[in-house]
Amino acid sequence: MNDFVTAFATAFDLIGRLDPQLRDIVLLSIEVSLTASVCAFLIGAPMGTALAVYRFPGRNALIIIVNALLGLPPVVVGLVVYLLLSRSGPLGSFGILFTPSAMVIAQCLLALPIVMALVHRTTASLWATYGDLLLNDGANRFRSIWSLMNIGREGMLTAFLAAFGRAIAEVGAIIIVGGNIQGYTRTMTTAIALETSKGDLSLALGLGMVLIVLSTTVSGVSLFLGRGLGDRR
Repeated sequence: MNDFVTAFATAFDLIGRLDPQLRDIVLLSIEVSLTASVCAFLIGAPMGTALAVYRFPGRNALIIIVNALLGLPPVVVGLVVYLLLSRSGPLGSFGILFTPSAMVIAQCLLALPIVMALVHRTTASLWATYGDLLLNDGANRFRSIWSLMNIGREGMLTAFLAAFGRAIAEVGAIIIVGGNIQGYTRTMTTAIALETSKGDLSLALGLGMVLIVLSTTVSGVSLFLGRGLGDRR
């Protein structure tokens, strides 16, 4: 019990004095996850909206696949990205395996189905409501994509924050493609796993508390801004 209390006290001390190791790990985690979330949103939001706007053969099957990929195992994504980026892989010439760039790619792939699925659910109902009006006003289906994304700002924000929440809490894929290298590719989740296995509970607890604060903050911001955007509509 004394060891547990001591670990908590040390963890609070690390946070309070902004321990350089803890700070660097947190900043790298936020940078990687935020970059991956932005990439996933820029790719996934237009694609999810397009699924709501366009009708084509295989559309329903594609929607089912996108929703099924919400449960995509992170370690499988990490393995696929590893094989692509390894020296013998098709993208090995870029030399980005075990770098933050590889971690961004893995997290982006994990967040992409979340963005597409949530955006599609939002814009599908909006298209049913405003689709005919947009087309009658002279907008083609391609232009309607951007109009629907603007109308559904609340849903767009929710999708982005959900993607960030998925990315910031991920460990399986990034530990495979990043290598958990100290001072270079070590993030909060991979550091927590490593420090716990080493018995260094103080750093693991400190990072865990920061991760919890980030997660709850993201949820709070999503709720607050979502209500604000909803009141303005």
